[in-house]
Amino acid sequence: MSDKSIALKKQTESFFDWQTFLLTIFLVFAGLISLYSATYDSNMSAYFWKQVISAGIGFAGMFSVMFIPKRTLKSISFPVYLISLGSLIFVLLFGVEVNSTTGWIRIAGFSVQPAEFAKLGVIVGIAWQLAAKGRSIENIRDLALVVAMAGVPAFLIFLQPDIGTTTVIVALLIGIMFWSGFDAFLLYIVVALPIVAVMALKGDIYFYVFAGLLSVCAFLFRKKVVFTLIGILILFGIGFGAKFGYSHLKDYQKARLETYLNPGTDKLGTGYNVLQSKMAVGSGGLTGKGYLQGTQTQLRYIPMQWTDFIYSVPTEEFGFIGGAAIIFAFASLIWRAIRIASETDSIYYSVVAAGTATLILYHAMINIGMVIGIMPVTGIPLPFMSAGGSSLIVNLVLIGLLLSAYRDYHIKRSIYK
Repeated sequence: MSDKSIALKKQTESFFDWQTFLLTIFLVFAGLISLYSATYDSNMSAYFWKQVISAGIGFAGMFSVMFIPKRTLKSISFPVYLISLGSLIFVLLFGVEVNSTTGWIRIAGFSVQPAEFAKLGVIVGIAWQLAAKGRSIENIRDLALVVAMAGVPAFLIFLQPDIGTTTVIVALLIGIMFWSGFDAFLLYIVVALPIVAVMALKGDIYFYVFAGLLSVCAFLFRKKVVFTLIGILILFGIGFGAKFGYSHLKDYQKARLETYLNPGTDKLGTGYNVLQSKMAVGSGGLTGKGYLQGTQTQLRYIPMQWTDFIYSVPTEEFGFIGGAAIIFAFASLIWRAIRIASETDSIYYSVVAAGTATLILYHAMINIGMVIGIMPVTGIPLPFMSAGGSSLIVNLVLIGLLLSAYRDYHIKRSIYK
């Protein structure tokens, strides 16, 4: 092989983001072995094999997306968004109800969850919108379009009703708006609202302490006093109105929220899952009980341990080291996405990468927090690990978009050196 051929081969290899790819492989593998353990020696092995099939489809989608030219990706982004909207409408009319939520479509023995694909649709749809010539998040018209593009699918998902995924869409919108240069003070108020609302439900003392601290922090943005005071009034208004909103929730939603606010009040009812998952995490110690040796896992003490509570499996069987390794992998993957978003000269890829980072961060933070009892039980899966083909495929396609962004940037960089 000539020196020129060797140099070309090395240059081509540099276009592939091995760090992002290997982190993804690790998380998918950790998910599969955890899922196998969670369903081991039971009649639930179908969950494992469906996840294996979904992983195969997802990796095929990841590599396919990676090599699709950016111009083509941009041209199909809005149609993908529209298809995701259509699927949300379809599932409301003809979907299958599971756990009081009409959010699944059955196809050839597999359950497809349109809400998961809506996350992909929102990310690429908004990226297409902001990447168009002359568009800016600071323009009122463009801002309204971006909010509507997230608001419509969020509303359709809320109607299922799927509160957890609705909050994911809202988080995506906030993350993308922040990355795109929207006013940080306004976003701060938006993020502070649910915190104040939850504290108001927890008790008056919590409400006044948190609302006071958040109000003090609001002055750090150095906005005009009148704007700062309006923001503070909104915070207190939401807090006072939280109990009214709580009275209009459905019983199962109240139960989940009550479990979060007071996790020890119903240890045999709504708090049972959280109690058992905390026991599993704590009993793992430093190095764990060994693979397939977890007591809580193998005796099936944790309901739905292969989906919402999958993180309790590796922490029980591989201990603090295993749990920390997973958190480190998520943190590294999020950092890779943010770095790609920072490096690329494409607005489209930058928004997609920022949206992907937001999605993974929010999912991991809420799900892991839920397992260890510091977040409410919302039914939000752990990316790449929780059983769920739709979620796994969507996450791997998003990784494919990250790899595409990395490849696009480094090819251009090598050309213009």
